[in-house]
Amino acid sequence: MTESIINQEDIDNRQSGRLALLTEFWSYFSENRGAVLGMIVFVCVVIIAIFADYLAPHSPTEQFREAFLQPPFWQDGGELRFPLGTDAVGRDVLSRLIHGSRYSLFIGCIVVSVSLVVGVMLGLCAGFFRGRVDAVIMRVMDVVLAFPSLLLALVLVAILGPSLINAMIAIAIVQQPHYVRLTRAAVMGEMTRDYVTAARVIGVGTLRLMFVTVLPNCMAPLIVQAALSFSSAILDAAALGFLGMGAQPPTPEWGTMLAEAREFILRAWWVVTFPGVAILTTVLAINLMGDGLRDALDPKLKRS
Repeated sequence: MTESIINQEDIDNRQSGRLALLTEFWSYFSENRGAVLGMIVFVCVVIIAIFADYLAPHSPTEQFREAFLQPPFWQDGGELRFPLGTDAVGRDVLSRLIHGSRYSLFIGCIVVSVSLVVGVMLGLCAGFFRGRVDAVIMRVMDVVLAFPSLLLALVLVAILGPSLINAMIAIAIVQQPHYVRLTRAAVMGEMTRDYVTAARVIGVGTLRLMFVTVLPNCMAPLIVQAALSFSSAILDAAALGFLGMGAQPPTPEWGTMLAEAREFILRAWWVVTFPGVAILTTVLAINLMGDGLRDALDPKLKRS
């Protein structure tokens, strides 16, 4: 009976400690109004992506032969059936934008997940084992960083073949060094701490020391990097799509929509403007949210 009471008290203490940490995090995060606004916009984009099938007035690939390059509803010749107009083959721009949010968020999630997992693994090995392992891993990362990121992504996609999957693989490879270097630096800083020395003394295994003892204390900068890399992945994917090396038509990806609309910039401003605004708004919201995460998670930026 006494042991159960002690266990319950221990659970209650942990829950109260987690609640206190969340409260402190939100306190610092909410001080940055730009970050809160960015989070609201990002949540709206996520909701739009989840319910795209219900929010979009038409299918993103449905063509209306009687409505080629129809302007938005507030201009002469526009109609409410196509609120943001249509493109050169009669597809509803609003529907393609709504469904395009799915592709952008999917690209960001996959690229960040792959880059984060592989980068953390390599960075942990480099910072923990040092020596030749560290030298080999970091020299490879230095070679990747020596190339302009977009140019290297273009080369990789050209080798693998133009497609959305290959574009995501290329972007993940390009973003890899940032996670490796950040993880390595954080691990090297933690390895000199007293708690790591104590864990070694009591005989904690290597894998447990790496993934249970050290890694959780290195996650704050990695979370911030992941948030900022999310926006970079969306931009890079849009750039590859614009160059014809990413998602292929008729996929309603925002960069591909820009590429299809290049020749109509002067005749039909809406087919270029709205995909560009969607990219700008989403990337700006994620960057603002990343700044707020940095302020909330970095103890050096917190006021005493």
